[in-house]
Amino acid sequence: MGSRWLSKVRGMNESGVSPNPSPAVVPVVIAAVLDVVFVVAFAAMGRVEHGGEIALFALWQAVWPFLLRLGMSWAAARVWRAPAAPLRSGLVLWVGTVTIGMITRVLFTEGGAAIPFVLVAAGVLGVTLIGWRLIAVLIRRIRSRSGTVE
Repeated sequence: MGSRWLSKVRGMNESGVSPNPSPAVVPVVIAAVLDVVFVVAFAAMGRVEHGGEIALFALWQAVWPFLLRLGMSWAAARVWRAPAAPLRSGLVLWVGTVTIGMITRVLFTEGGAAIPFVLVAAGVLGVTLIGWRLIAVLIRRIRSRSGTVE
């Protein structure tokens, strides 16, 4: 009886599955996927720009410090609470991913952290991790003014 009641409170059926995905869950998944895609794209562009191969292992070697720190920043900042917030989430993810990602890169890989690389990484990751969130806020405001808020 207790689990049945709890399932109904959570909006799930008796098998523990939600018949309709919660609107709050989908943006979290989309936000996480976008963040990962942008970090991987940054690493792939860097490999191409410097004549490196984009083979999976080579790309992994370049991207793992940043993905690790992105994930840790997601957890530390509890980004799932406001995944599209430019400052509360985007700024924290950007700072964490760039700074701690660079430190991890220097300490645990053969990659360096030359000033131009740090500046490019900070710029690209700032534009992407904060930028898509700013666009989402803008779209939401436009929709709310026109009365088509989801």
